[in-house]
Amino acid sequence: MQNSQKVILLLVAVALVATGCATKKYVRTEMEAVESQVGERMDGIESQVEDNQSAIKENEERLAAASATARDAYDRAVAAGELAEGKFLYETILSSDRFRFEVDRSELSEEARMALDEFAGDLKADNENVFVEIQGHTDATGPDAYNMKLGEQRAQAVRRYLSDNHGLALHRMSLISYGESAPVADNGTREGRALNRRVSLVVLK
Repeated sequence: MQNSQKVILLLVAVALVATGCATKKYVRTEMEAVESQVGERMDGIESQVEDNQSAIKENEERLAAASATARDAYDRAVAAGELAEGKFLYETILSSDRFRFEVDRSELSEEARMALDEFAGDLKADNENVFVEIQGHTDATGPDAYNMKLGEQRAQAVRRYLSDNHGLALHRMSLISYGESAPVADNGTREGRALNRRVSLVVLK
């Protein structure tokens, strides 16, 4: 073989070896970069899963502490697809000395309107896109069917006030009457009946 041919072959061999080393180095570098990206993504996924699990646990704890009718409201909202994030936020029961309906009445007193002003103000301050179920309740005085209607009238009065005076969207508020079926106190006493004449507002997200 001529010297010139030997030189050419030698140069080709060196080039192949150099290319092979460069290729291996490139592949190794790329693999390390990919592994790093995968690791970062896995860390992000794990963190997101942990956050979701914490949120689910917090919601479950809130639901466990809520009233039976609040849990009913949550189930109804989930079934209807009303919840964006599937969260129970809180429940406001308007049955204190400031807010008790008179016997056989659904009109809002001045104290009741003040309580609803405060409730609406809190909703606006939180600036959250929420869903509110308004639940009307009565004492056990009178027939069941009549009390169901009276509970609905009380819930409707609250819904109308929040819409007309605070601009809460009607489609973000639903109402339901429990009538006398979900008492929180003894209907055998005057004080108990007064507590049972109430409206509950369940706030969901």
